[in-house]
Amino acid sequence: MATDVLVVGGGLGGVAATLAALEAGRRVVLVEEYDWLGGQLTSQGVPVDEHPWIEEMGATRRYRRLRDGIRAYYRAHFPLTEAARREPLLNPGAGTVSKLCSEPRVGTAVITGMLAPWLSAGRLQLVKPAVAIGAEVDGDVVTSVRVRRLDGGDELSIGAAYVLDATETGDLLPLTGTEYVTGFESRHETGEPSAPEEAQPDNWQALSVCFAVDHVDGDHTIDEPEQYRKWRAVAPEFWWGPLLGLVSPHPRTLEAAPRTFVPNTDEDPLSIDADQSKDPGDLNLWIYRRIAARKLFEPGFYDSDITLVNWPSIDYFEAPVVNQPADVAAARLRDARQLSLSMLYWLQTEAPRPDGGTGWPGLRLRPEVMGTVDGLAQAPYHRESRRIRALTTVTENDVSMAVRGGAGARRFHDSVGIGMYRIDLHPSTGGDNYIDVPSCPFQIPLGALIPQRMRNLLPANKNIGTTHITNGCYRLHPVEWNIGEAAGALAATCIEDGVEPREVHKDPARLARFQESLVQQGIELSWPEGVVGY
Repeated sequence: MATDVLVVGGGLGGVAATLAALEAGRRVVLVEEYDWLGGQLTSQGVPVDEHPWIEEMGATRRYRRLRDGIRAYYRAHFPLTEAARREPLLNPGAGTVSKLCSEPRVGTAVITGMLAPWLSAGRLQLVKPAVAIGAEVDGDVVTSVRVRRLDGGDELSIGAAYVLDATETGDLLPLTGTEYVTGFESRHETGEPSAPEEAQPDNWQALSVCFAVDHVDGDHTIDEPEQYRKWRAVAPEFWWGPLLGLVSPHPRTLEAAPRTFVPNTDEDPLSIDADQSKDPGDLNLWIYRRIAARKLFEPGFYDSDITLVNWPSIDYFEAPVVNQPADVAAARLRDARQLSLSMLYWLQTEAPRPDGGTGWPGLRLRPEVMGTVDGLAQAPYHRESRRIRALTTVTENDVSMAVRGGAGARRFHDSVGIGMYRIDLHPSTGGDNYIDVPSCPFQIPLGALIPQRMRNLLPANKNIGTTHITNGCYRLHPVEWNIGEAAGALAATCIEDGVEPREVHKDPARLARFQESLVQQGIELSWPEGVVGY
């Protein structure tokens, strides 16, 4: 196969890159491992993590099409109450993590609709389920990528003018010989106040295997997981008790933070104010990542709320999974899945209830919500990726409120987008507790998307030029989408003008024209004055 742009990885960054390249007139082949396109939002099951101003600013026009499409899908296909239907900023799950908590299947349907015209026109070829297994490289240029279909089909060799790595863990970087970094850089290298003295390349943020549950009559207790006794005995030194429990470190204070868990609470879902700058909202586990609030729909349509379990207790930080031999990685992913099932079993059998009893046997796995047989998400939620050695590396000193103070985040002359989230690092395989640092609304520099050596490979996910620390605020849904859009647009521009990414970056006139084209596409390049972080 041959194409203009090859995008490997169909998460939010990959979808955004694909749309940007297609709408610029390029032909695209998109390769995805899992059944559902959408990554974090869909196959991983995680409702969008966004900043509190998302309804007014700080998102691209195409990302708003996705968000608007999710709300429109509910209005078109779900029996909402009249009050919910009239709510312009409908939050179907009424979760506190985001102003738009929704079921992953809906996100998949909307993304499929956004790509459908291009598939029909033959401008887009979708190859899934499939993974990249190798690459042909001529000097500093990737000439083709070898792909293995997971459904028994033939292996493919796909040639492209530009290759975009939109995988969740930067899988193309080692396959193409692109220079990259993993884990925690040293303070000597980055100058970051939160970095260690020595580099820790095997120190990765926890990954999570998420799942959805509701609570209905009957006993829905699963069989005791094979590793339940193992995980039941785990009590990390900094955890304030067993890993399987409702007490864990508060991300910002590291003190013991008891969580509450009571299914199907009776609050008015339209009264929920999902603004993490006011209240993180993560102490109420049922509501925090709720993806379907039963009271927003006609009585009896849902037997129960549905909530997405992505909690501290399922963070797998026992050992690194990425950059390991295949058999080791597979075994550790299996351990992560066993941890998630063990937490569910603990909730069903041992969790304390307000009435003094133990266990919630009415908790029911919802495999149809996740699109799987076993009820766990199709894909693990990787918080951290391999990251390119880039022309520009964004560090804690560029975005931290403690470092920047009233000056705000570093201004990048080559901005290709904006984003905002606290620097939010989960416990890691190196034994670190949470690292939670207030950050300023930031820009995405073009230099962070350009490898130091490779000429036609671009990152389009969490694999850009950030550090272990700044990955903690550049890894969330709208930023990943913006990164993908910028990468897709850059590839299309380079093909159209017959130039390379580094030429766009170093030539002020070319850079200005590229940035103007991004603005015309609805990508914001800077924050308004007066918007401060948290």
